Amino acid sequence: MTSDKPQVHYSKDGQDHIIECDYIAGCDGFHGPSRQAIPANILKTFERVYPFGWLGILVEKPPMSHELIYAHHENGFALSSMRSETRSRYYIQCSLDDKIEDWSDARFWDEFKTRMGEENAQHLQTGDSFEKSIAPLRSFVTEPMRHGNLFLAGDSAHIVPPTGAKGLNLAIADVQLLSRALIEDYKSNNSTHLETYSQTCLKRVWKVERFSWSMSKMLHKFPQNSDFENRMQRAEFDHISSSETASRDLAENYVGLPLE
Repeated sequence: MTSDKPQVHYSKDGQDHIIECDYIAGCDGFHGPSRQAIPANILKTFERVYPFGWLGILVEKPPMSHELIYAHHENGFALSSMRSETRSRYYIQCSLDDKIEDWSDARFWDEFKTRMGEENAQHLQTGDSFEKSIAPLRSFVTEPMRHGNLFLAGDSAHIVPPTGAKGLNLAIADVQLLSRALIEDYKSNNSTHLETYSQTCLKRVWKVERFSWSMSKMLHKFPQNSDFENRMQRAEFDHISSSETASRDLAENYVGLPLE
């Protein structure tokens, strides 16, 4: 990766192949090989694994609302979202020990309505789910995001819990910054943005990680929380809902921070 002509090796149909290139964009996801190619004495990772997951279902029913609804309930977090005018995606916080077969559609709908509250639940159209999964939550950051001519982007470099809805936004930002840097290098022989790619991305990554961590901390039920920490959750929500400055800050981060 530190040579002027890095290579990508792969196998297809039993044959080994080599691609020679100027640069490698490691956009191969959390489990891909790009990050693993960075030497262990250079690579640093930072991780927070959350003690719960999201049980999500897809259903061919109109959404209960055209706005996202986040719910914090004593039983745990819940989220109402839409995929289209006729397809809805719903989530509830669940234990990491839960299994899909433990959650029938009927059990899911009962629990979802409880967490959403009576006012919201009256607009809910239930039905048979056609997709159901449990996703663990984690915060994860890799430093650096560049090693030689290898540039990490998206989930290969960072993961955010979905509470802040920032995963795709962050990945697109990486790609936009990397494309700008490559264009300038090829068109103007200016490598400034390539040299600063990792620092520029990570400055934004950590801000987005902070926001997603903050949203997750405020909205989920943490098994180990003390009464004090539960009161702090409520106080944080009350502050955001009653302060124009705080709500503007949340909105700015939710929509997505500007690129440098």
